[in-house]
Amino acid sequence: MSVVEMTAVPAPAAPRDVAESGLNVDLLTQLVLKTLHLAGTLTGLELAARLGLRFPVLEPSLDDLKWQHHVEVVAGAAIGGAGYKYRITDAGRERAALFLAHNRYVGVAPVPLDQYRRYLERFSRNVVNDVSPERVREAFRTLVLSDSVLDQLGPAIRAGRSLFVYGPPGNGKTVISQCIRNLLCGEIAVPHALVVEGAIIRFYDPVNHEALPESPAEEDAGPLDRDYIPDARWVRCRRPSITAGGELTLDSLDLSFDSVSGFYRAPLQALANGGVLVIDDFGRQHCSARDLLNRWIVPLESRVDYLTLQTGQKFELPFVVLVVFATNLKPAELVDEAFLRRIQYKVFAESPTHADFIQIFGNYCAQQSLEFDRALAERLLVEYFRPRMIPLRGCHPAALIDQALARAEYWGRPRALTMDLLLAACESYFVDDRELLAEYA
Repeated sequence: MSVVEMTAVPAPAAPRDVAESGLNVDLLTQLVLKTLHLAGTLTGLELAARLGLRFPVLEPSLDDLKWQHHVEVVAGAAIGGAGYKYRITDAGRERAALFLAHNRYVGVAPVPLDQYRRYLERFSRNVVNDVSPERVREAFRTLVLSDSVLDQLGPAIRAGRSLFVYGPPGNGKTVISQCIRNLLCGEIAVPHALVVEGAIIRFYDPVNHEALPESPAEEDAGPLDRDYIPDARWVRCRRPSITAGGELTLDSLDLSFDSVSGFYRAPLQALANGGVLVIDDFGRQHCSARDLLNRWIVPLESRVDYLTLQTGQKFELPFVVLVVFATNLKPAELVDEAFLRRIQYKVFAESPTHADFIQIFGNYCAQQSLEFDRALAERLLVEYFRPRMIPLRGCHPAALIDQALARAEYWGRPRALTMDLLLAACESYFVDDRELLAEYA
């Protein structure tokens, strides 16, 4: 069995009736009427496809709406109700307008909270982060990292626990954090929306979720097929990797309610369930590091988050997230010992050695299709970095090479690295503290 097979937890089976859907008839009736109000005329199959449900799940609602003269059948087909064409009446439009004034959500039917919880419990039990030293080195092959750093990252990722990645600026902490996703095999099913106490929470986000193509079996299965087919209320996605930087606020960690649309949007950590959430530049957010970790002190330990609806109703949501805090500030200066205890893994992103710097320089030359002259990189370190005692950083080679190429293009010179171009790039890139001190003395 392959790693992907071990870590693929399929979506629940498509419900065959209202009871299996977990939804009440009133909610289904609202979705049916709002959809017909916007679409005009649809067949039973088309309506079922729009709501992500099999036709038998919708049939009781349609029967009730026909009885109330809010929907009428304008054409029929031999296959029965699924082939009928349904059209909303004037009375139905008035009722639909009332529904839309209260809640504008129209689309795929939501998944009940308890079904989502059960799926994530099954996901947590069955998904294995198959992380080995070999796979870690393969995942981070594009980066120049020491064995000690890789051997710190591996166990943390395998355990699926949160971690600090800290160290001097410019050593690739953000890239290291984002590369962790390369070790998360398999996929996860993400619901289009959730329903909690009658409130709808939009969940699937195409910006943060990478949908996977449908398998041939899913494409061939028809809405009336009684064999197993995945529940279309869920989207097969690659396990998510979401990054939040200095713009992060405490509000983005709670439900966002839109009073105009009448429904909620899921918070950032909920969107990252089953994957990685990178808090970049931790300690530089609009909210304090203490406030941020106070918000997460329970989820990080209990793996359960608590969210609150506008009504004041609280509910539990699974917290199946590997949170990575990337910072160039010292963890001990950001938070106290109690918080550090809950973030059990700390990885120091050390500065590159002389040899590492040369290797990073050569790798970026290859990436830019440039001839790598090792002697040129050595001269740069000896003639510029060493006399000025400039600490080596992993970001320096790429930044200096890019500047040198920009200067070559500006002056109409060949696209190649020379010592004078690199020295000019250094003069532009680095701040000479000695001259500043003399000027302001």
